Amino acid sequence: MTAAIIDGKAFAAKVRGEVAAHVARLKEEHGLQPGLAVVLVGEDPASQVYVSSKGKQTVEVGMKSIEHKLEADTSEADLLALIARLNADPSIHGILVQLPLPGHLNSELVINSIDPAKDVDGFHISNVGLLGTGQKSMVPCTPLGCLMMLRDHHGKLAGMNAVVVGRSNIVGKPMAQLLLGDSCTVTIAHSRTKDLAAVCRSADILVAAVGRPEMLTGDYVKPGATVIDVGINRIERDGKTKLVGDVEFASAAAVAGAITPVPGGVGPMTIACLLANTLTACCRAHGLPEPAGLTA
Repeated sequence: MTAAIIDGKAFAAKVRGEVAAHVARLKEEHGLQPGLAVVLVGEDPASQVYVSSKGKQTVEVGMKSIEHKLEADTSEADLLALIARLNADPSIHGILVQLPLPGHLNSELVINSIDPAKDVDGFHISNVGLLGTGQKSMVPCTPLGCLMMLRDHHGKLAGMNAVVVGRSNIVGKPMAQLLLGDSCTVTIAHSRTKDLAAVCRSADILVAAVGRPEMLTGDYVKPGATVIDVGINRIERDGKTKLVGDVEFASAAAVAGAITPVPGGVGPMTIACLLANTLTACCRAHGLPEPAGLTA
């Protein structure tokens, strides 16, 4: 068996196209332009690249893009004051504080100071609680992207056995909640799970989000299963730096029915879903119908 490749890059482009069409309609019919504000503290190189890409894609879909780049020694009080101003700004529908923050800043305090309705990362404790109890929330972008790809590939997910390897608050736990919401039978596994390979082999849907390069091999995959690889790890191989996932691609692809590659799988969906969340937040703020297919 050779797995079908789930092309996240192509799917993300489709999502961005749908977002752009909705944004155009909002402008034409309601005079509204969704606005996204991104806050970057310090000069982490990876964060700078990511923020630049977010800004570019935000503008491309017709949204308002605001970037606040603050010095690394910015005080907590000043950062919280900026967030308060963005919370009060009606032209801003989404607020994202780029992580990680410098060590002197309390990330949880900062994230929980964002208006939950504008928390397009879905990290605010109120959104975590709403998602966990099956209520309408802002959903973390990476798990939302995974869910969209799974729905697109399978149609309905009800009744499928899903195993999520990883228990982070950013991916693992919300991914499990989303799969439960689509009526999967869900197991959360992790690096300390007994006989992890056997647990994984029970999965019709296997989501790898453990943060260890190529940890899951083909031996962990049920024949015909769908494998969603969230991992993005830089490794040295043959004297070169290479991006690999949490799944050993070649052996897994020989067993799976479908698989996301790294790069080009889940990664592109994260920013696409950030844009979708900003659109959703704008619609909710103005009492308008949410865009179909772009929310959980």
